[in-house]
Amino acid sequence: MRRHKDRSKIIIGIFLIITVIFLSKLFYIQVINENYKFSANNNVLRYDVQQAVRGLIYDRDSNLIVANVPAYDLMIIPKDMRGRTMDTLKFCKLVEISKAEFLERYKKASNYSTYKESVFIKHISKENSSTLGESLYEFPGFYLRKLTMREYPTNSSTHLIGYLGEVNSRKTKEDPFYTKGDLNGVSGVEAAYEEYLRGEKGMAIKLVDVHNRDQGKFQNGKFDTLPIPGKTLISTINIELQKYGEKLMTNKIGAIVAIEPSSGEIIALVSAPSYNPNQLIGRKRSDNYKALSEDKNKPLFNRALQGTYPPGSIFKLINGVIALQEGVITKYNSFSCAGDNGYSYGNDKNVGCHAHQTPLNLRKGIELSCNTYFCNIYEKYFSKYSSTIEAYNNWSNHVASFGIGSYMNNDFITGSTGKLPKASYFDELYRRSWNANTIISMAIGQGELLLTPIQMANMTAIIANKGFYYTPHIIKKISGEESIDTNFIKKKYCTIESKYFNTIIEGMLKVTEGEHGTARNAKIPELQICGKTGTAQNPHGEDHSIFIAFAPKEDPKIAIAVYVENGGWGSTWASPIASLMIENYINKKTSRIALEDVIINGNLIVNK
Repeated sequence: MRRHKDRSKIIIGIFLIITVIFLSKLFYIQVINENYKFSANNNVLRYDVQQAVRGLIYDRDSNLIVANVPAYDLMIIPKDMRGRTMDTLKFCKLVEISKAEFLERYKKASNYSTYKESVFIKHISKENSSTLGESLYEFPGFYLRKLTMREYPTNSSTHLIGYLGEVNSRKTKEDPFYTKGDLNGVSGVEAAYEEYLRGEKGMAIKLVDVHNRDQGKFQNGKFDTLPIPGKTLISTINIELQKYGEKLMTNKIGAIVAIEPSSGEIIALVSAPSYNPNQLIGRKRSDNYKALSEDKNKPLFNRALQGTYPPGSIFKLINGVIALQEGVITKYNSFSCAGDNGYSYGNDKNVGCHAHQTPLNLRKGIELSCNTYFCNIYEKYFSKYSSTIEAYNNWSNHVASFGIGSYMNNDFITGSTGKLPKASYFDELYRRSWNANTIISMAIGQGELLLTPIQMANMTAIIANKGFYYTPHIIKKISGEESIDTNFIKKKYCTIESKYFNTIIEGMLKVTEGEHGTARNAKIPELQICGKTGTAQNPHGEDHSIFIAFAPKEDPKIAIAVYVENGGWGSTWASPIASLMIENYINKKTSRIALEDVIINGNLIVNK
């Protein structure tokens, strides 16, 4: 009997101990440990991601070219709508969508996640959000998330700035920084410097009532984190020159690239036709993007970086300086030209030219743009070597040292290498039976050779510098960073000795100032412009108008390339545009108003 009483006491004692433990644990959970309290409150808390303010972008003179304005995203959490009623028609009227669109957006959000927030409608203006916010308590599951939206005060620089787009699912998986509905840079500076511009997100935890109305910060913001703004970028662009270039290229197709030779800084980058960058922000972005992408003149296409064109006669400068370096000619060697019959080779084949004085040396060959002269030195160069392959590979190495056939490691994420064929390409094409005359069109910048406008401008900067260049780049300074990429401040040399550029430059000066120069309309009093016209054959229509130049001759401040599709002779459109740009940049004014009016009002876009 006593044994049973002892056993009962033991059992009761055990239960009492267990009870004390559970009560102690419960007290700890509910009173002492705030982590459990924090978890228990999840059903009345809302976690608002605080988007960082995107970094601003200025031009080289501190003019603001990319700004931010307040806006809101309408967010949805599908689970918060369950079991609750709302006036769908009133909601649709407030946010200006149809009921069908409402159902489609709801389905998309639910498929993404019923518990996670996602964007229901993007970029609601500050004004519209005020009206919506007053009635939002009537619509469970919805709330407004404050953010900033891009604004472009100058309505300019579209292709170099780029634009923002919503991240895709692959991006959210690859980079945990992004969630569904976030925006990131798609092209231009916005994309190339995304990690600097985007900043760091913050988090605000808020108390909400059963109507999803904000009741203030949870625990006075103890667990909140502040967003860190993106970095400010100072670009290399001169915004006034940029806008002027865009004005000159109105109703034309082509590109302008202007570089400061002493630094490699891009001071203007124009692709035409263009569009207002403000078209790709806000709620109408998708409709505007669709219209732009369907435009047959391809305004979204960045011709300055991605357009590949035959360089035409501007490439004669490269072949001329290679011939000097290789000892094939001196600046005094002359060749005769047969005018229309030009350079003859093979069985009754020829490269035509035009009537001009003959014979002529290298300087005169540049001034008059004689095809025959440059075909002769090209053939003579190949004759120096024991094999065509050896000659071509050596020539190709010289050409590549001018940045041709490569991306040049600039700070854009898009672009083209152009086309500088390898010897194996011609081996396969001509079954190993080819020589200089087989590819003689390369002597005058035609044939398989293709360059981008930025490569043409860089080539011009190399000539201006007499043999070296800095990688063309678009950003000058980043806030909080000591310096830009060292790749952009390192001097790079081509394979040609400095002394051989003098004759080339003398010839380029005669192009604008000589009695028979092909671009006398580019001459500006008291400002020596060294240039070269080009006319690239176009089998699909009117030839392309090309002009490269730098100025002034001594201590050059600007090197420029202008390419106008279907513009005819280089002197017709490209050289006037380039000279107006140069005058505007160096003299800060335009003295030739009549010429300016002709260029601005000229329309080369057929059936726009």
